[in-house]
Amino acid sequence: MAKTKAASETLKGAEHFETAAHTGAAALKTGFEKAVKNYDSLIGYGKETVEAVVKSAEAAGKGAETLHNEIYAFSKSSVEESIAATKALMASKSAHEAFELQSGFAKSAFEQYVAQVTKLSEIYTATTKQAIAPLQGRVQAWVDVVQRAKAA
Repeated sequence: MAKTKAASETLKGAEHFETAAHTGAAALKTGFEKAVKNYDSLIGYGKETVEAVVKSAEAAGKGAETLHNEIYAFSKSSVEESIAATKALMASKSAHEAFELQSGFAKSAFEQYVAQVTKLSEIYTATTKQAIAPLQGRVQAWVDVVQRAKAA
């Protein structure tokens, strides 16, 4: 009877060990599957983030080019107008005429400057919005990735 009881206890121990091994293997498999899902999610997040950064950089580059072209055109125009105003001022026949020409030029130059600063500000603002737009959703996407990983 003692042998039978010992054999029975050994058998029970073996069954417990086998159950624990199956449970452990199932938990390992489940954990691995979750890890793979989370890894895929993380890789997808990284890919989408890189795409957003590239779009953002393209928008910033186009905006910088537009700003450069606008500043160059304004500078060129300003120099040409200054030369024309100087020629007109040198050709004036009286001090009163010279004063009128200079006052008109100064007023025109100031108005053009204010208009140009406004235009550059609008271009800068639009460029900033376009450059930030692709990146705005990435923070929320990261929060979603983390929450899904926690839930899994």
